Amino acid sequence: MNKLVRLKMLWQERFNDKTTNHPIYRKKQLHNSNNKKIEWIVVKGIKRKNCTVGNDGNYYYSLHIKCMIKDDYSFYHEEEVLDRYAIFIDSKLLEEGAYTKASGDERYTEQPIAMEDIEQRFSYDRRAAVQYAERWWNDVNPAYNYFEDNDCTNYISQCLRAGGAPMTGAPDRSKGWWYSGSSWSYSWSVAHSFRWYMSSRGNTFQAKLIDSPTELLPGDIICYDFQGDGRWDHNTIVVAKDSENMPLVNAHTNNSRHRYWTYQDSAAWTPQCQYRFFRIGGN
Repeated sequence: MNKLVRLKMLWQERFNDKTTNHPIYRKKQLHNSNNKKIEWIVVKGIKRKNCTVGNDGNYYYSLHIKCMIKDDYSFYHEEEVLDRYAIFIDSKLLEEGAYTKASGDERYTEQPIAMEDIEQRFSYDRRAAVQYAERWWNDVNPAYNYFEDNDCTNYISQCLRAGGAPMTGAPDRSKGWWYSGSSWSYSWSVAHSFRWYMSSRGNTFQAKLIDSPTELLPGDIICYDFQGDGRWDHNTIVVAKDSENMPLVNAHTNNSRHRYWTYQDSAAWTPQCQYRFFRIGGN
């Protein structure tokens, strides 16, 4: 049987299976718990690479999930792209699961950020930042370097830059927030460094830590410590609000659009997860 056909059958079997902790089931549970309903789901598999000898070996693919969410009296689309793998032996599917790429140095480098007492005022263009987030949520802007292993903070930095956030600190990678073709600050690309730069005095975003996700506006930022261990893992940008004034976010790695902000449907999420909410632009 063709590998793609077998994988299609697997996901058809999983769709209504309530005993398996697979991505679609987690997403359905999350929306149900927030008084929403998934009206329909379209799942598309995209082949990435096939490391096989004959009928054996590993098969890598992306799973593009598109949902129509009923939210009170309105509807919206949510999308997510997941990296997956499958192992076939004698043409039989032996194992299938989330594919975790080898971590690059950028992901785990926890470099100290030198604080600069800089007073820079700027008018944050929220619409431009959100438009950029929508345009590039599942694509790569060739004007910037792409971090295949973990692109979440690089993507968020690009969104902020599109909104007019000024850069400072170059060429010292441990200072400020900046990008310059072949080099960039740690705060531009590393989630942990970005989170601490956001709360540093003199950050060029004029970022303000706020208490509740309901206070966030489109263009604001959420930081995530999935394990609750003090190492910040992920960042998202708010692009919309739902009927209960909760944020819907875009992100890279995994590429997501209009995702419910808590990330409780993510395999990375744990009950110890910590969040930080940042208002951009100082107002």
